[in-house]
Amino acid sequence: MTEPNLAPTPSRLAVMAAFAAIYLIWGSTYLGIRIAIETLPPFFMAGVRFLVAGGLLYIWARLRGAPRPTRSNWGATLIIGGLLLLGGNGGVTWSEQTVPSGLVALLVALVPLWVVVIDWLRPGGVRPSAPIIGGLVLGLAGMVLLIGPGDIGGGSSVGLVDTLVLMGASLSWSIGSVYSRYAALPESPLMTTAMEMLCGGALLSALGGLTGEWSRLDLGVVSLRSIFALAYLIVFGAIVAFSAYTWLLRVVPPARAATYAYVNPVVAVVLGALAGEPLTARTLIAAVIIIIAVVLITTYRLQGAVPPVRPSPVQEVEQQIAGLGD
Repeated sequence: MTEPNLAPTPSRLAVMAAFAAIYLIWGSTYLGIRIAIETLPPFFMAGVRFLVAGGLLYIWARLRGAPRPTRSNWGATLIIGGLLLLGGNGGVTWSEQTVPSGLVALLVALVPLWVVVIDWLRPGGVRPSAPIIGGLVLGLAGMVLLIGPGDIGGGSSVGLVDTLVLMGASLSWSIGSVYSRYAALPESPLMTTAMEMLCGGALLSALGGLTGEWSRLDLGVVSLRSIFALAYLIVFGAIVAFSAYTWLLRVVPPARAATYAYVNPVVAVVLGALAGEPLTARTLIAAVIIIIAVVLITTYRLQGAVPPVRPSPVQEVEQQIAGLGD
């Protein structure tokens, strides 16, 4: 059996560059989000970020000859954009109004935990091996340390509402990542990324309107610091890193693509500390526990703990025509 939606074997350099983008750039976007929402409403900021990035990528893809998307393509990318960007990134952006960016990154690091659970519960799923179950338990212990009472391990804990939002965001992102490998997506990964961003950006903007952000927006108080952070998120966080992640989902197993989750927190915690966010013993201990848990989960899953699923005929055709030139 073959992996679904996998393109022909890419060059090692291309894969390394894509991983470098999601490891380092995505690690820095947590701080970038925190700076951007200092003077910009969270859902408005995220909506603008992905609408602009998606629009630019869509034009670029069309100019490079990508076919016009079909109605089924738009339907699939609407679902994925809703799961990855509205549910995933939207939850992260909203929570950073009150939670330090480093702690947000640590809680989001549990994405591979959710991927294991989803793979386990899906039809035909396989029960995780003992090391993976150990990683799941360890990851939950690290999460409890972060969200437990403030006197555990020293330092303050993450509030219950923020925790639930971040857990929901991680789960939403994980479901979107798994679903994207079985959906009827466009042939071009670049077009896929553009459409997901446009759909997700539209949903985020609509949510901003429903929550009153548009009526409360005062451009006169928006700082250059927030504008520059938004520009960084558009160019590097959205166009470069998100494009790299979408491409990786098509050329490597999902567990390998998910390894960004134990590099991003390290980058985010370090940058957050340099920017003045508190770095307590509690945070450091939780970081070590969570990262070890994620390493256990991803390492043993890469060794074949969860067998691949045979793709549908549509995905088999996409595998044959998807190429690195996109």
